[in-house]
Amino acid sequence: MNTTELQRIKQRYNIVGNSDDLNHALDVALQVAPTDLSVLIVGESGVGKEIIPRVIHDNSPRRRERYFAINCGSIPEGTIDSELFGHEKGAYTGAVGESEGYFGVANKGTIFLDEVGELPMATQARLLRVLETGEYIRVGGQEIRKTDVRIVAATNVNMRKAISEGRFREDLFYRLNTIPIQMPPLRERGNDILLLFRLFAMQMADKYHLPKITLTDDAKQLMLHYKWPGNVRQLKNITEQMSVLSENREINAEQLKHFIPDDPESTELATISQPGQHSYENEREALYKILYELRGSVANLRHDLNSMRKQLDDTRELNNMSAYRNQYLDTPSSAMPALTPAGHPLNGYDGVSPTQDAEAEEIKAEPESLNLNDLGRQMVEKALERNNGNRKKAAQELGISDRTLYRRIKQYGLDKKEY
Repeated sequence: MNTTELQRIKQRYNIVGNSDDLNHALDVALQVAPTDLSVLIVGESGVGKEIIPRVIHDNSPRRRERYFAINCGSIPEGTIDSELFGHEKGAYTGAVGESEGYFGVANKGTIFLDEVGELPMATQARLLRVLETGEYIRVGGQEIRKTDVRIVAATNVNMRKAISEGRFREDLFYRLNTIPIQMPPLRERGNDILLLFRLFAMQMADKYHLPKITLTDDAKQLMLHYKWPGNVRQLKNITEQMSVLSENREINAEQLKHFIPDDPESTELATISQPGQHSYENEREALYKILYELRGSVANLRHDLNSMRKQLDDTRELNNMSAYRNQYLDTPSSAMPALTPAGHPLNGYDGVSPTQDAEAEEIKAEPESLNLNDLGRQMVEKALERNNGNRKKAAQELGISDRTLYRRIKQYGLDKKEY
């Protein structure tokens, strides 16, 4: 982006600052604006993330359509689905009429979902469907509705950590994060801190007809080295306080310290890491990566175990049926012993008779090329013939479930045969 275009955007949206990270964020926003790709804006609370979706919408083909900014963290969990996707009359207590919801009203336009990391899991599933297919269903409804909405989301939480903790869907994250934009914290914007201070001081002076406050050199250094945990929002609040409460309109470092909170956890001055100084940031990132890989390995292992278990069950069924054939395959139905559901004889019958001994010898004399599939087909076919096609009785006789017998019938092509 050329400097002239960048300055035009900053003037239009009252953006103050010249840091490289800020300029890069604006550049990416303008490049992605003509497309319909989803954008995820990441940054700490108070850095001004809400400017980016406005820039994207106003420079997109949807600029003449409606734009909605929705704070997902401020809507109660019980009503957020209704707010986003609408509801039918009587869908819940208090639903006295129908509601289109934001996705219905904003058709052809843009929706900005601020604090998207606060969405409940059920709402995340609905949002994923809208992103993938453009379809949604109202609360309490059954009709599938279509919408054409550009979604820009923002969050101040660590999304990868939220995914590892089960608080955010990984598939939704990748759909939202098609184009990521990182907004820099105020402490990393250098002299932008002083530019913003002058802007806020001038606004307060014009609004309330007060003399404008300024900073001494030592106060400026304190400003530049402070961590600013509340970012631009905190800087604006402190500037407004000093504009109203300070009798001296030139603020020095001692006076500035009276307006900066003295909580050491939030006001510790930012320090530059020295060579050799240990940092735990890389270790945390490495641990997160290991956790993601481990979760994938566990999922693959579970899938393999389920496949092995199914194979073992099928083999066990074939073995049971093979043993059954060796004893009862050609035995007349009247000579068959009563069987338990597991296929075992009742009343002490041991399954041995002279007739079966002779049949066993005949079976042993058969060619050994008979495979298990042929063997299983013969057993199922014989059982169905003896029971005149009654599948329930045939399954009991074989010692298998009705569902397993039905699957075998389909597998062996016996479902079209008449008995």
